Amino acid sequence: MAVFSSLADKLQETFKKLTGKGKLTEADINEAMRTVRMALLEADVSYKVVKDFVATVKERALGADILGSLTPGQQVIKIVQEELTALMGSEQVKINMQNKPPTIVMMAGLQGSGKTTSAAKIALLFKKQHKRPLLVAGDIYRPAAIKQLQVLGEQTEIPVFALGDKVSPVEIARQGVEHAKANGNDLVLIDTAGRLHIDEALMQELKDIKATVQPHEILLVVDAMAGQDAVKVAETFNAELEIDGLVLTKMDGDTRGGAALSAKAVTGKPIKFVGMGEKLDAMEPFYPDRMASRILGMGDVLTLIEKVQAEVDDQKAQELEEKMRNASYTLDDFLDQMAQLRKMGGMKDMLALIPGIGKQLKDLEIDEREIGKVEAIVLSMTPAERQNPAILNASRKQRVAKGSGVQVQQVNRLLKQFEDTKKMMKKLTENGMLKPERVHKPRNKKGKGKKGGGKQNRSSMAGMFSKLMGR
Repeated sequence: MAVFSSLADKLQETFKKLTGKGKLTEADINEAMRTVRMALLEADVSYKVVKDFVATVKERALGADILGSLTPGQQVIKIVQEELTALMGSEQVKINMQNKPPTIVMMAGLQGSGKTTSAAKIALLFKKQHKRPLLVAGDIYRPAAIKQLQVLGEQTEIPVFALGDKVSPVEIARQGVEHAKANGNDLVLIDTAGRLHIDEALMQELKDIKATVQPHEILLVVDAMAGQDAVKVAETFNAELEIDGLVLTKMDGDTRGGAALSAKAVTGKPIKFVGMGEKLDAMEPFYPDRMASRILGMGDVLTLIEKVQAEVDDQKAQELEEKMRNASYTLDDFLDQMAQLRKMGGMKDMLALIPGIGKQLKDLEIDEREIGKVEAIVLSMTPAERQNPAILNASRKQRVAKGSGVQVQQVNRLLKQFEDTKKMMKKLTENGMLKPERVHKPRNKKGKGKKGGGKQNRSSMAGMFSKLMGR
């Protein structure tokens, strides 16, 4: 289930009709805006937000000077993309890291919104950026909340400060901050208690923690699947606590997406992170422009590149490029790549980030178990066979098939796919299409490309991935 899939389908179908016309009349635009209005309302976006959004788009579309490179239909899509981006906040808003550490972040939200898990996921994001986060277990009421945070801390190898459930949350927060200062932690994430509903006792406790530790950021965690209820919760918390930003969880489980489209407009507070799955690395910084592109089926190459950069080892990327140049790419290398792709998330979700691919995959079911079968086939081969598949004769193939629990035909199919991939990689390398600078080349202040640099090598993998999957 993809985020915004229901809304995206309707909008993309509407705009498909527009792009087929050489000239748009006011009636065409009115009809398109009626469809957009209904699509947004069905996506659970608040009525006022929808009304203002449609009025703005219509006014701009009717008064637009058509750019030379765009058809009238494309111009309307461009306007909708720009207004969707503005609706969600225009630009990414980061956590305001302090010059004098630690930066103190207080997590708030109702029980069941995913607050504790979100704290750990955000901490992991910053750990990957070479920060030294500390998680503070301030929820003393929910059974096993402290234990849950400690388990998450062990899984992410992030320290957790806890004083049990007999000490007040305010004192736990205070001592947690002192512990961070004494131990060199530059980011403190305080997990607080939630309730099934907003009440006076909950708000007073949160206000007391805020007054005591004076957090630099208060992040409100809301369940995106709650729709308009999530927006109402955000309004109330903001009125009581003056929050600094929102974390939307369970975005992968909500095909409508109304909370993401309404929350910023209604509260005036930016969405800073979105939870896109249950895995601990399934938390993303929120980029309004990228989300607008996803909704309109335009892909999200930048997020794809960043996912690759976060997971692909620099040295392995360099070695792989060299092997492709020398035509020495083996099944062991193939296996390594498969493992790296699996670490980045579901294959269909990754492919959906590539422009033009997401639409083609709308009704395609990608069975992740098939990837496991491929790995099983390769692992059933001897090291010599993985290095030189040409030695796999009929009897060897039968042994491999039996060892991996598949038919010989599947082994043959894999070997053919491997050879085809190998030829394609060699061709792309010879044509210079896998060079890092073709995908993402950091620039210095003078506009010249930087020399060396791990991210350039890592991002070459994104180029290879998109070329292979988009063939």
